[in-house]
Amino acid sequence: MEIIRAENSGFCFGVRRAIEKTEEQIKLSKGSGRKIYTCGPLIHNRLVTDGLKRRGVDIAEKPEDMKPGDIAIIRSHGETRAFFDALKEAGVETVDATCPFVGKIHRLVAEAEEQGKSIVIIGDRNHPEVIGINGWCGNKARIVGSREEAAELEPGKYFIVCQTTIRRSLLGDVTEIMIERGSEPEIKNTICSATSERQKSCEELAKTADAMIIIGDRKSSNTCKLYDISKKHCKNTFFVENIGDLPLKEIQKYNKIGVAAGASTPECVIKEVIADMSEAITNEKLSMEDFMDEIDASLRLPRTGEIVDGKVHQVNDKEVIINLGCKKDGILPASEVTLEEGQKLTDLFKEGDEIQAKVVKTDDGDGGILLSKKKLEINEHWNEISDALENKSTISVKVIRPVNGGVIAAYKEVSGFMPLSQLSDRYVENADEFIGQTLDVKVTRVDQRRNRAVFSHKAVINEIKQKQIAEIWAHLNVGDIVEGTVMRFTDYGAFVDIGGIDGLLHISEISWGKLRHPQEVLKIGQKINVKILSMNEEKGKISLGLKQTTPEPWSVINDNYQVGQIVTGKVVQIKEYGAFVELEPGLDGLVHISEVAHKRVTNIADELTVGQEVNAKILEIDTERKRISLSIKEAMDAPADEEPAAEEAAPETAEEPAAEETAEAVEE
Repeated sequence: MEIIRAENSGFCFGVRRAIEKTEEQIKLSKGSGRKIYTCGPLIHNRLVTDGLKRRGVDIAEKPEDMKPGDIAIIRSHGETRAFFDALKEAGVETVDATCPFVGKIHRLVAEAEEQGKSIVIIGDRNHPEVIGINGWCGNKARIVGSREEAAELEPGKYFIVCQTTIRRSLLGDVTEIMIERGSEPEIKNTICSATSERQKSCEELAKTADAMIIIGDRKSSNTCKLYDISKKHCKNTFFVENIGDLPLKEIQKYNKIGVAAGASTPECVIKEVIADMSEAITNEKLSMEDFMDEIDASLRLPRTGEIVDGKVHQVNDKEVIINLGCKKDGILPASEVTLEEGQKLTDLFKEGDEIQAKVVKTDDGDGGILLSKKKLEINEHWNEISDALENKSTISVKVIRPVNGGVIAAYKEVSGFMPLSQLSDRYVENADEFIGQTLDVKVTRVDQRRNRAVFSHKAVINEIKQKQIAEIWAHLNVGDIVEGTVMRFTDYGAFVDIGGIDGLLHISEISWGKLRHPQEVLKIGQKINVKILSMNEEKGKISLGLKQTTPEPWSVINDNYQVGQIVTGKVVQIKEYGAFVELEPGLDGLVHISEVAHKRVTNIADELTVGQEVNAKILEIDTERKRISLSIKEAMDAPADEEPAAEEAAPETAEEPAAEETAEAVEE
């Protein structure tokens, strides 16, 4: 029989910090008569909360449950901004034990709300951590706990944070569906690394174990997630709150038993369960040798590059001395901490603080272990960059300086390269205009071993354009009339921007009349309404029509023109037998040479010129043959000293053309 405990089991940093702060308040308040409360259960473990109650720490669900002078301990899940304000107004002393990782999320959403961003929290809407986060952005955030809920979001720009204990796969699922639906998520991956490591350790162990024991309170969200993960890979998974739930008879059937515990599970419970299993299986208590691991751990020195946890023992302006639980103290010099201007180490750290850092050297020359916070931050930043590459998400970088072939851009403490060709979707010859700018980029390559990362701003621009174009195509249909802007001309037509896509307005579709060039009726930049005649999304082509937005003149001629009506038109063509007058685009009438003037006309060019505006009387409208006969002389008074020209015979050479000939003349 083999019992294996998963790594990263038991109290996480935030829970351990909350318990230590509570223990400290119990000591400080002893004999003072002051009442101590935790705002809701300090952690999701009845063993711990019942133990605190026996020591005088009660649970208050709301500020009104406490009196002035009482002490309120804010649990690691955090509380809303309004909750803190209410405690202050009630005169209650507040001890903030909010997990630093959760506190960071509070700051992120508060800043996002000030900037007017639409906030999405990925997590369980009923979890106290999520309720607390939402309270720092005016309870305006949208809570999403599944792909289905993500699909209900309207497309748009969203600022995304996560409940610290959710599975990374949920973040991926939600952002994937949002992007598919046309949203532009700004992702802040706030999943606690300790949570993901705990879940990963549990998953790996469950894949090889014959049976799994998950220890923790059933109200603990992260413990329930461990159970779900384990059950997926090991069907013989048991949820145990304490040794009373341990199915000893069932466990004895298996050879390899894995043990994992939630972040709210005390170490004593984990050891008690393991010891009880061992006793039942071997019929003997664990020997002292079985508990020597902790002693060995205290003697082992961390390796270079290892990330370690410790407690601040002493702080001064030059360095922080940290108890790492081994035979050497850790030394964190000021040069290895990111300090703002005028800030000191004593402003950031105080005795008793929990701290995490990266080992630079196992011996700093004075018998200590040299640590660095900067290198730990860089590690985290590299992880964020790698996540952005894997998830194809967008990050923001600042362009620092030009180099040969591109620029150096910084993501927090990590510098990467961006080629000139990836700075924009247009040709960039000189990068000077981009220096100092903050750009949204995609990560196209990561090689952390060589400290290399490559970014692309062009990819972000193209992605945005593709989404916009896809959205435009999705909302267009043949037959729609849309507004467009004339962008450029060709001999065969004009290109019109209809909201991000250019469509071709062929010269034949511009007017019901005949045009020689589009600029006869259109101007660059002009706003026009056009009709979609055809679409080919695969080829990206759209054909447009302008004349189709108005009725074809002959279809409504009886509504606009009647025989005997005096009309105004423009001479567009002169023939031997008469002149063609345009009444409106696509509608011409013929003035026979005999109807030009009251006098005898032998050469019509002596009386009329192309482009001349004339008044004429409609003599006949033949809708079947689409022919209009006009008379200029009938629209004017006859001279008193001349006989009517109508009585004069037309010259033999000026015979009236057939209807077909008239139509052909108009088309020429």
